[in-house]
Amino acid sequence: MSEPLIQAVDLCKSYGDGHPIRVLDGLNLSVYQGEKLAIVGESGVGKSTLLHLLGALDYPTAGRVLFGGTDVFQLGEKELAAFRNTQIGFIFQFHHLLADFTALENVMMPALVRRLSWQEAERRARRVLERVGLGQRLHHKPGELSGGEQQRVAVARAIVLEPRVILADEPTGNLDPVTGEGVHHLLVELNETHGITLVVVTHNERLAAHMDRVLRLYGGKVH
Repeated sequence: MSEPLIQAVDLCKSYGDGHPIRVLDGLNLSVYQGEKLAIVGESGVGKSTLLHLLGALDYPTAGRVLFGGTDVFQLGEKELAAFRNTQIGFIFQFHHLLADFTALENVMMPALVRRLSWQEAERRARRVLERVGLGQRLHHKPGELSGGEQQRVAVARAIVLEPRVILADEPTGNLDPVTGEGVHHLLVELNETHGITLVVVTHNERLAAHMDRVLRLYGGKVH
């Protein structure tokens, strides 16, 4: 088997002072290029915490996260921000779209942060919105879209810069079963047709069943 794309090595995360609560306790995990991985577990066991660490949205108490062999937490702040912007696409349970901006403008944001021209950002955003079936909804604001459409905008925003990895935290947790199934299929299609590595934290057993591997998080470790 090839070398892992992402490795968590002896990863620990605690919260609080005095009597800290240890959420992750020496966790080790390997994620391979192009695979679909689900991480399941009860509420409060640290699934979201783990995803935030893998995507360098938070710092561990101890341990390392390697991406392509590079310890991401040894990067400077600017390098770390560039890593998150170019290598990782994030999808959350709540879409976090900007209410005053259209679907097109929301999806353009990561490209503009990357300092691409407005024209290039718009071209990319249009292309991915069409890919997720929203080519006719480009100029609608989030409040004018259904829940499923809003989440597809969030998926488009996550992939607009063609990241190597999508980290999805309960991506269908706020959707009805039929709409959620559509988002499931979209994520699997992106993995299978574009080779994007997919790591999904979920309670949804149907979504987990679409993955190549399913790991369970409990006791601060994956099993």
